[in-house]
Amino acid sequence: MYKRILLSPVQTEKALVLQDRRNQYTFKISPFANKIEVKHAIENKYSVKVKSVRTLNQKGTNVLRFTKRRRIVGRTSDWKKAIVTLEAGNSINFFGDV
Repeated sequence: MYKRILLSPVQTEKALVLQDRRNQYTFKISPFANKIEVKHAIENKYSVKVKSVRTLNQKGTNVLRFTKRRRIVGRTSDWKKAIVTLEAGNSINFFGDV
């Protein structure tokens, strides 16, 4: 069964600091993917050498929105995140040649 492992890169302030200081990249991944599958997917897609992979389940947050008629209470979805450390000398450029 084929499953899509890498969903998208995470581009937050903290993720950008990890890229600059520690050569670590953050990705949103499939909730069913494991570390070995993530490592192979990144090495094949970006042609880099992966040193280590850390995964964590990110809980969704509660959302509260007020409208004219009532208050709407909801929740965002849970998702899984992978923090990938690359070998020295390797890097991923998400924005192309800018």
